[in-house]
Amino acid sequence: MTDRISQEHRRWIMSRVRSRNTKPELMVRSILHRLGYRFTVRGPLNRQLPGRPDIVLPRHRAAVFVHGCFWHRHKGCPSATVPGTRRDYWQSKFAANVARDRKNRAQLKRLGWRVRIVWECDVYRNPERIARRLDAWLNPKRAADYAPLPDKKVLYKMAEARADYTVLSKSNGFNRQRDVSQ
Repeated sequence: MTDRISQEHRRWIMSRVRSRNTKPELMVRSILHRLGYRFTVRGPLNRQLPGRPDIVLPRHRAAVFVHGCFWHRHKGCPSATVPGTRRDYWQSKFAANVARDRKNRAQLKRLGWRVRIVWECDVYRNPERIARRLDAWLNPKRAADYAPLPDKKVLYKMAEARADYTVLSKSNGFNRQRDVSQ
């Protein structure tokens, strides 16, 4: 099968693929920040560590990689496909990525760092679960305090009961009026 796009245009397209500040990475950083963890993203420590982790938490001696399912070959993920053209090239490239990831994780562990991989599809599918897992991984003492989350409808009712407003109408977004009965 031949490529429908010229080689120069394909090169231009591939040069636009981000390697940092991707949406999944920004979401994981937001999750960690909301949980109260402080980290470095592009500090000198990130550049010195093997594999240049996306997120480094020096206080916890932890490194987090946010991997794209396509590039890093997430097993069982529908996004981990092989392009139809130049299959040999892509398979060797993917194999080299996986081998490099494995080598970098082993080096980090030998240096005494804890390593966690967060997959792109998991971030999109269930960010709450990612938050719980990262929090339990970084702070195991706090993990025992977690109770299973109630249903979303129950959470909404709990939040409404704790708020000092009542919902008047959902037709124009959420129009709120102060509840004066309290």
